[in-house]
Amino acid sequence: MRKSEFSEKREQIVAEAIRPIATELRLIDAADFIALLRFESYASLADLVESAAELYFLPGTVNFGLGGNYNLDWNSCPEIILDLELKPRGVTVYARLVLAADTAGIEISHINFQQPSSDPDENTAFLAKSLEEAKFVKSYPLPLAS
Repeated sequence: MRKSEFSEKREQIVAEAIRPIATELRLIDAADFIALLRFESYASLADLVESAAELYFLPGTVNFGLGGNYNLDWNSCPEIILDLELKPRGVTVYARLVLAADTAGIEISHINFQQPSSDPDENTAFLAKSLEEAKFVKSYPLPLAS
């Protein structure tokens, strides 16, 4: 995606939204990700992403994209790159999630608003609202009356 003045804010919104998913995925050994990527076991990768996402988002909101990659050199820690598609109501985000030893990052490739506004700030606000609506809301049972 060609970077604009709105790109950084939108990447922050998406990164904050999928932070718990990245945390879940970082629990998986990097060697397992590398093996799945090397042998193009995309269905297994999709299952891993779906399993991590189902804890935090409505079904179908966060999906594994078209592939991924990894960086692995002798003198560095592995880095896993996964293509993701986020599909909250009214918008589709194509992004790359980068998982490293102690960090994770997101880079948006493209955002498609179904009904875009002419005001980019409205589109950014809609993205944040749509992602928030797609999250599971934790509800706690009310105490029984005595």
